[in-house]
Amino acid sequence: MITLEAIEAAAGRIAGDVVHTPTVPSSGLSDALGVPVTVKLELLQRTGSFKVRGAANKLRTLTAAERAAGVVAVSGGNHGIAVAAMAGALGVKATVVMPRTAPRRAIELAGQYGAAVQVTDDVTEAFALSERLRGEGLTLLHPFDDAEVVAGQGTVGLELARDAGPLTDVLVSIGGGGLISGVAAAVRALRPGVRVWGVETEGSDGMRRALAAGGPVPMTPTSIVSTLSPPAVATMTYEHVRELVDDVLVVSDAEAVRGSLELAEAAKVWTEPAAGCLLPAARCVVDRAGPEARIGLVVCGGNAVVADMLAWADRLGVTVG
Repeated sequence: MITLEAIEAAAGRIAGDVVHTPTVPSSGLSDALGVPVTVKLELLQRTGSFKVRGAANKLRTLTAAERAAGVVAVSGGNHGIAVAAMAGALGVKATVVMPRTAPRRAIELAGQYGAAVQVTDDVTEAFALSERLRGEGLTLLHPFDDAEVVAGQGTVGLELARDAGPLTDVLVSIGGGGLISGVAAAVRALRPGVRVWGVETEGSDGMRRALAAGGPVPMTPTSIVSTLSPPAVATMTYEHVRELVDDVLVVSDAEAVRGSLELAEAAKVWTEPAAGCLLPAARCVVDRAGPEARIGLVVCGGNAVVADMLAWADRLGVTVG
């Protein structure tokens, strides 16, 4: 289990690499949900998502030999961008493997930051290729199955717990589970009475399936939300969620896209569906918790282009208003 001490050490290690992002009340979301809402704006982080925190912490803990050999990362989007950016800043050669379902802009950005980008047919093949490259001597920067990465992501929870006003419930998106594992570890340590909720999308609900099965199970993701779509969660992240998270809620792709559009209207922030899924889940939490709820949302990223969002909305029949 990731400790508060490990998260605090990561915070010190990466302080010069990341932005201490705003934690602010949202009057628009408070009006929409009927209870006070605070947002942690990780979409304002370097590279547009929280992922740079874990990437920076992992890269800064590599040995000189590991840095010289280079690194490989597999990603549905944001992790690849973050690894490419941080590796470039530290002078480390990086290879980023992405499935074709990754957002086009993410693939372009990883290349622009200097990584060698390899595109595979699907996410399962991407993970397999990354393992082969690891066998050739590259150091794997796994997006979530790595203690240093999870500790880096936990600095989001460290800042949220210290900067927010009163909270009863915190909602965090789940892909492989690295972010929620780190955030839950920090929040539970600093605010032990606060409930933590995970949110997934239908067709990429690996953590919900793991909880039902008693451990991680492989799956073929079908959600449009590629940044939340690994082929399985990790044993480490499953254990953190099982011990520290109150429940995992699952919403549809349409609800996630609608949530992003509502966040743009109500909160004045442009998010990707991986963050948009928090809004419909928050309504469920308010229904459970009642009018005394004080909601915190970890707005994890904003790397969605307008064309993609409009295409998803059209395909899924999503309207707002």
